[in-house]
Amino acid sequence: MKRLTTLFAAAALAVGAGAAFAQAKEIRIAHVYDKTGALEAYAKQTQTGLMMGIEYATGGKMEVLGRKIVVIEKDSQLKPDVGKAQLAAAYGDDKVDLAIGPTGSGVALAMLPVAEEYKKILLVEPAVADSITGDKWNRYIFRTGRSSSQDAISNAVAIGKKGTVIATLAQDYAFGRDGVKAFKEALAGTGAEIVHEEYAPQATADFTAPAERLFNALKDKKGRKVIFVVWAGAVNATAKIAELKPERYGIEVATGGNILPAMAGFKSLPGMEGATYYYYEIPQNPVNKWLVTEHYKRYKVPPDFFTAGGMSAGIAAVEAIRKAGSTDTEKLIAAMEGLSFESPKGRMTFRKEDHQAMQSMYHFKIRVDPGIDWAVPVLVHEIKPEEMKVPIRNKR
Repeated sequence: MKRLTTLFAAAALAVGAGAAFAQAKEIRIAHVYDKTGALEAYAKQTQTGLMMGIEYATGGKMEVLGRKIVVIEKDSQLKPDVGKAQLAAAYGDDKVDLAIGPTGSGVALAMLPVAEEYKKILLVEPAVADSITGDKWNRYIFRTGRSSSQDAISNAVAIGKKGTVIATLAQDYAFGRDGVKAFKEALAGTGAEIVHEEYAPQATADFTAPAERLFNALKDKKGRKVIFVVWAGAVNATAKIAELKPERYGIEVATGGNILPAMAGFKSLPGMEGATYYYYEIPQNPVNKWLVTEHYKRYKVPPDFFTAGGMSAGIAAVEAIRKAGSTDTEKLIAAMEGLSFESPKGRMTFRKEDHQAMQSMYHFKIRVDPGIDWAVPVLVHEIKPEEMKVPIRNKR
């Protein structure tokens, strides 16, 4: 009986060791993202794109270095404290090799110190605030998503002309304030002038009062008058302002690109100019061709703004692990600094100084087609990375 008990114990140990070995062989990636909350639509697209990116980069095998890739999803709920706790759990309890996310900038800023504490990579996608790769940055942070500066510089190219007078409307949190700050810097030397900044809570639905202040700031000015909107989420602030008829005062409305449902609200703004991160018909390259084809095949609709971002993050993670030949954090950092990889937007490169992915942006002009549910951003000019002098904002 004693011998039988010993045999059972040995067998149990063998099974446990086998399971531990199998788990050790996995490459574990956490996707900590704002699955619920105001940015839910963005988050869903990012997750779809992430899985398609890993699929594309691994030739459909979902493995690299002979190890299966397992993606663990965690909902940060657009709450900074929840994002921080979920990332800590991913690194500490789930033993992930690296993490990707989140959606909101406020959540991302809360998560940055956790990556530093655990000495693990956090690949930020799609949170935008400059401070993520600026004064709040640490060496474990990389970002495939565009920054506020990249948004701002490209939009300054689109609308920053001599004699243009601008008032800005932005959400009163990191994304909005960093966006306006970067936009002001980008306009320097263009001849355009910002005369008023308006900030409103993220949950704003009635824009009557903010619009009145914006109209009053611009209506008596000479030259081209523009309200530039920096807004994210379910409410289409640009369309809401347009509904209040700023053209009564000779005022135009402008903004960057957005997801297709939001672009439906731009159909009342034919000819509007701005700059966008992505629109599925604009980039012409093999990765985007695959994404568009496969997305139509699987979901019967085109890939959207954040789908492309998620795919870029998935490709970047696989290429980094492949180049490093390991999931060791220090080897990954060495591999990722200066790493170039192909994305749906073409080639991206992680800048060594702040780990921001340098990438193209697209100057567009809105065309309205009655047969299409959303306004079409027609390419005016691809603004390539070398055309954008994106500041290095970290102090380390």
